[in-house]
Amino acid sequence: MSQHAVAPVVGADLPTIPLRELAPWALFFGLLGLLVLFFISADQGAVSIPSGTLVHEWVHDGRHLLGYPCH
Repeated sequence: MSQHAVAPVVGADLPTIPLRELAPWALFFGLLGLLVLFFISADQGAVSIPSGTLVHEWVHDGRHLLGYPCH
């Protein structure tokens, strides 16, 4: 059995992302998440862009999985 020492990597700096560059993306994905949550939890077809219950039927099983009552 040979024993080899592994030299640690020195000088590997992680890049930092300024908050000013991260904030618009966080806002975008936060609003997108709220829109998805609205369609899954509250949309019953009354304010849907596609008329009728099309969106409700698409997310019907997801609503039950997350515990939202829908009928």
